[in-house]
Amino acid sequence: QVQLVESGGGLVQAGGSLRLSCAASGDIFRINFWGWYRQAPGKQRELVAGITSGGSANYGDSVKSRFIISRDNAKNVYLQMNNLKPDDTGVYYCRDLGLRVDLRPFGSWGQGTQVTVSS
Repeated sequence: QVQLVESGGGLVQAGGSLRLSCAASGDIFRINFWGWYRQAPGKQRELVAGITSGGSANYGDSVKSRFIISRDNAKNVYLQMNNLKPDDTGVYYCRDLGLRVDLRPFGSWGQGTQVTVSS
């Protein structure tokens, strides 16, 4: 069983910063893709940022130049969020795609972490 645990969410004033972390554990052989998604109240879940095992990153239009996704060699992924806006409020979910130790593909979701940006 592959599990993802997010942390780092909280309440922040507009213009502030937060750094989200996601730690993967379980029978993981390789992670091919890390993604951060968010779901704002009354809206559909959307991709915020993604990064491949090769380090190629992409971002949603609304967060470009403000957010940075990164990874390390310990099966962790991070989302540095700068200049936060009230529209960034939502539940942020970590998404992980890769191969298990038995080389079968997997896709996992974290339980989410709440980010609230006040005016």
